[in-house]
Amino acid sequence: MPIILDGTAGITTPMYGGSIAANAVTPVTGFKNRLINGAMVIDQRNAGASVTIGAANAYTVDRWQIISSAASKVAVQQNAGSVTPPAGFTKYLGVTSQSAYSVGSGDYFGIVQSIEGYNIADFGFGASGALTITFSFWVRSSLTGTFGGSLYSNNASPYRSYPFTYTISAANTWEQKTITVVGDTGGVWNTTNGDGLQVRFGLGTGTTYSGGTLNTWQNGNYVQPTGSTSVVGTNGATFYITGVQLEVGSTATSFDYRPYGTELSLCQRYYQSNYPSGVAAGSNVGTEYELYTAAYYGPIAKAQCNVIKFFPPLRASPTITFYNRSGTSGQWYWGPYGAGESSVSTTVPNPGSNCGFVAQGNSPLAGTNIGYGYYTASAEL
Repeated sequence: MPIILDGTAGITTPMYGGSIAANAVTPVTGFKNRLINGAMVIDQRNAGASVTIGAANAYTVDRWQIISSAASKVAVQQNAGSVTPPAGFTKYLGVTSQSAYSVGSGDYFGIVQSIEGYNIADFGFGASGALTITFSFWVRSSLTGTFGGSLYSNNASPYRSYPFTYTISAANTWEQKTITVVGDTGGVWNTTNGDGLQVRFGLGTGTTYSGGTLNTWQNGNYVQPTGSTSVVGTNGATFYITGVQLEVGSTATSFDYRPYGTELSLCQRYYQSNYPSGVAAGSNVGTEYELYTAAYYGPIAKAQCNVIKFFPPLRASPTITFYNRSGTSGQWYWGPYGAGESSVSTTVPNPGSNCGFVAQGNSPLAGTNIGYGYYTASAEL
């Protein structure tokens, strides 16, 4: 595809069939897409396995969370159904409804990414001069009709919401959608390492969390507008999404493809583990992994930081879960060097954002000992 020059503003965005070309070149550089893993390529937790969501919020592919007020209503998987993604993409996030569920007034279901405050600070929300932003994505569903979602500030009461709708015209067909949002001059917005702005795709919501005035910033917590299609309301309904981008400006530009290593590193600010690539967290790996070496039982000095070194540093002090090689959580193995795994120990994590360490036992033990195990560390928003 040729690069199009307009003669005045440099390189413009090539189009293909009325949509932004997947291989388009734009003059924008830097962190254009404020969403991380918008192409759904990173899946550290599940390594592509299907997950049925319980009655709580749960992360699936990296940075994307399923909010769910009732258990076992949706199954979520990277590349669920094994359909062909839109041109230029290899992965997508797929949701499949597990029943024909009639949502109650307080129910909510949706796909959410929380953007760290540092990454939306330049939007200037909450003051005059707030920037216009544009939200674009590819979507495919077995259902047609009017779907909905919202942009949302979870920073302080009163919360701020921007409900929006979009139409899926043809079943089981990828369609690209674009929504332009005038910046919010009201509300209080987090611009540090907390939850700055949430992007939400509604999958079915009761009256408590649906409503609001369309395409307007307002006080309230709305997941999607009233009357939006309920994916959880149809047994076996599917909802697939990829190529999700949020950028400054009033026009959607080409998707911000970043190197895989860069995208992985961005995800690891919020979640990381020492499981091998392609192995789901908590798996029975059947092999040892040396966590650290020590000549004694007892608290490991924080200054040593010789148990786990987080790289990159996490957003905040994480929640650490340890696993033994069989995949049992809350356990790891401890034994003399060269003697294999001689005992099972529980852990007491003392995490920092740069490193984590454990306190073990009270009695000194002569000789060098090895701690074996696996861990996950989460500092999600």
